[in-house]
Amino acid sequence: MQAIPIVHQPGAPAVAAMSSLAGYPAAVLCWLLSAGVYIAAKWVAPEMPPWGLCFWRLALACAILLPIVHRHHGAMLALLRSRPLEVVAVGTIGLTLCQGMIYHGLNDTDATTAGIIMAMSPIMTMVLARFVLGEPLGLWKSLGAVAALAGMLVIVAHGNIEALVQLRFNVGELWIVGSAFCWALYTVLLRRSKFGLELLPLVVLLLGAGALVALPFHLWEIFNDERSAMNAHGLLALAYLAGPGGALMYYLYNQSVETLGASRASMLLYLQTLFVAVLAYLLLGESLHDYDLLGAAFIIAGVVLATVVKSRAAAAKA
Repeated sequence: MQAIPIVHQPGAPAVAAMSSLAGYPAAVLCWLLSAGVYIAAKWVAPEMPPWGLCFWRLALACAILLPIVHRHHGAMLALLRSRPLEVVAVGTIGLTLCQGMIYHGLNDTDATTAGIIMAMSPIMTMVLARFVLGEPLGLWKSLGAVAALAGMLVIVAHGNIEALVQLRFNVGELWIVGSAFCWALYTVLLRRSKFGLELLPLVVLLLGAGALVALPFHLWEIFNDERSAMNAHGLLALAYLAGPGGALMYYLYNQSVETLGASRASMLLYLQTLFVAVLAYLLLGESLHDYDLLGAAFIIAGVVLATVVKSRAAAAKA
């Protein structure tokens, strides 16, 4: 199901404004549901291993969305036949590794801290785009990247300078940093690949590829991880991860991109960090640490430098 395209005709600006306005509730709900993934994964971490969560979330979300994109099945199969290795590689980086690392990290760190670290991924995307796509970085983006990096180091070192000097970091937070890097690389590779398929059917294809790669890791867990026995908590968490936090979240993101445009829809990702902190406080009893607040301040400063200040400087030159 796709949004009706806006046709430029008399009265169209008003229609476009209404359509754009309607995209914001979808985007906000999308990032709220996405934040819930951190909560569900943290809640069930003592009872279910990370690759099991990863495999079943990707596989079930793909199965739920596949009938919705039935009109694109021909184009999806054509893309698979022509560029199978690229589809699998991008799906592995952006879905299998990114999510598996998050679930690994949540074994050893708070959901709140994970959400703050993931807010670094847009800055990482800008830096990677410089090296992979040759996009100019510029002064303000560079300063923003340095500020965000400082914030990440504050968080993973828990604000302890001695731990930073001696490279003593929390392994859970390092997993989350790796996940943020994978998401940034996935974003850049998607732009580089130019698959030529609409967003939602492409996501379904990548979900299937990601699930396929996650399967061997999950099978290894079945024989080697005592948490692999499915129980009521695991089933409940998976129901959320695959449904509201999976298929519905991806569908809403597709709708928000169609109505708001990719840039505005993606910038609302920062709502996810806020939602994670609030939900973790209400449902998991977590609280913000001093180093979380300090690190978040640096990351926010980096985002402002890299986006808002840079945009105003470019407008002034124009």
